[in-house]
Amino acid sequence: MTFDLFVLPFFIGLLFLMAVLFIKFSRWIALMDASDRVKAGMALFSVNLLKSLREVLLESLLHRKMFKRNALLGYMHMSFALGWFLLIVMGNLESRIYSGGHINPPYYPIFLKFFIHDKRVLPFEIFTLPGFFRFIMDLLLLYVLSGLVLALFKRTRSKWFGLKRTTKHNSFDRWALTALWLIFPMRLLAESFTAGIYQGGGFLTNTLGSFFALILPIQYLAYPAWWAYSTMLGVFFVTLPWSRFMHIPTEIILIFLRNAGIEPGRYPGSFSEVEIRSCPRCGVCIDVCQMNQVGLTGSTAVYFIRSLRDRQPDVTLNANCMMCGRCLEACPVGIDTLGLRVGARSVDNKLIASDFSYLLKQPEIEKYVDVVYFAGCMGHLTPAVKRAMLQIFDKAGINYTFLDEDGSICCGRPLKLAGLKDAALKLVEENTSKIKHTNAKILVTSCPICYKVFNSDYQLDGMQVMHHSVFIDKLVGEKKITLNPLGITTVFHDPCELGRGSGIYEQPRHVLKQISELAGVTDERANSLCCGGSIGELNMSAAQRNVIRDNALNVLCDPNPDILVTACPLCKKTFESGNLTQVKDIAELVAESMNQEKTTLKSISLAEV
Repeated sequence: MTFDLFVLPFFIGLLFLMAVLFIKFSRWIALMDASDRVKAGMALFSVNLLKSLREVLLESLLHRKMFKRNALLGYMHMSFALGWFLLIVMGNLESRIYSGGHINPPYYPIFLKFFIHDKRVLPFEIFTLPGFFRFIMDLLLLYVLSGLVLALFKRTRSKWFGLKRTTKHNSFDRWALTALWLIFPMRLLAESFTAGIYQGGGFLTNTLGSFFALILPIQYLAYPAWWAYSTMLGVFFVTLPWSRFMHIPTEIILIFLRNAGIEPGRYPGSFSEVEIRSCPRCGVCIDVCQMNQVGLTGSTAVYFIRSLRDRQPDVTLNANCMMCGRCLEACPVGIDTLGLRVGARSVDNKLIASDFSYLLKQPEIEKYVDVVYFAGCMGHLTPAVKRAMLQIFDKAGINYTFLDEDGSICCGRPLKLAGLKDAALKLVEENTSKIKHTNAKILVTSCPICYKVFNSDYQLDGMQVMHHSVFIDKLVGEKKITLNPLGITTVFHDPCELGRGSGIYEQPRHVLKQISELAGVTDERANSLCCGGSIGELNMSAAQRNVIRDNALNVLCDPNPDILVTACPLCKKTFESGNLTQVKDIAELVAESMNQEKTTLKSISLAEV
């Protein structure tokens, strides 16, 4: 016997799911740019496919990032994903043995124990092929059930899993989650009842079957249990496309597209849609968001993405984000939450016809130099930083030009964060022409935001873009400047766009260790806290920003440093207003270290700074 009516809920649900996924995936492919479709096609026959498969294994099945965050959380997710995957793979192999290698209907491996009734496996028979499979299938089922137990505990003990807050479910989430939680208990009961009737099964199902046979009329319960198992599978498949579990198939597509080199367009398109549908709504991004500190919990990435997924965009929710990247760093799927926000803001503002031509009126600059220096808007609002950089250039004998000396040029990032991408693009084109005119080999900027924009949005034809902390480290390494110890203790604040945004962590610390005793703090490097002064947040009040600033200062000042050092003019200006400790940019300390053999900064008053 290879068919029974109870398989229909599973079979119909599976066909429905395959049809919906085919329609959705086909639509996304159709909406891609032709160049992106070519990239995707070429990736199928390149090493990128192997990279994608490796990432699927590590992140979609093993949940490596979840494990790094919390072992229990990682194990729970892995037991469901990897355990179910292995049950499918091993079940198909097992069904091939019993069918003589024939290709079976898709339901046959899933319900094999209903159609095949082996006798109980004796201890020595575990080394036979049928005995091995019965042992492995029971072991894998137990593995998945262990994850289910943890999932139930997570509902009331989320802190055990490293989560202070969890996401809210919609109706489809609840239906799909309930079905998922019942699938494997129903399978255990169905296989155990059947094993009890026929004295078969493995170590788990046979033991439970023998026990149930003593207390229950299993001959009447087995068939309803198979119906229940099939029905739960069918319900899960039917609700999956509109639930949080849509991320299971879509995440695989996202991984493949990323490795194929496909990136978001200027406005939201099919790639953005894939990212939106890949969000597992795990809630990991909620706890890391500093907006929680001022009660703006509803603006976190998971709820912003939900508004896009439900086609209910909320301009206020979108604007309430500091664009610091902590959610992106924490996301186990690697969804570009910042890019999605910028894209959504572009849709909100693309019809705005404001005149930004005044930004394009730029001065003539010197031609044929080695280095172009760009202070940036915030660099001009913190003049001590740019003065220090000019001293460093002069001391090192650098042939440079000061691109925005009169403060007339902006990199374009504020326009882009406000959603005005077309205006930003015009500014980028004009700036690119001015920068290329210098024929310089290196562009140095003091602002991490400008640094990232010059790297990602500008085409500078081989010109090396460097943040001033990296450039200073380069000068020290080439012995063009000499640093002297200052006899102070420092802590370093990793600016969002320099650390998380650009991966620069070591060079500033290498410089600081040569002039001070550098202390560590609890939230640093990739987990560094935003200062609260973000230009990406459009609605937050000054009082709310101050709360975020002060909480960050409490962490940074915990080691009681002489100087809080940052490498971002905006962070410096924000932290200085907190008045908890003296704040300086790394360039300022380097300039002081160059110009004197020893100084005691503890004796310098804040008024003198």
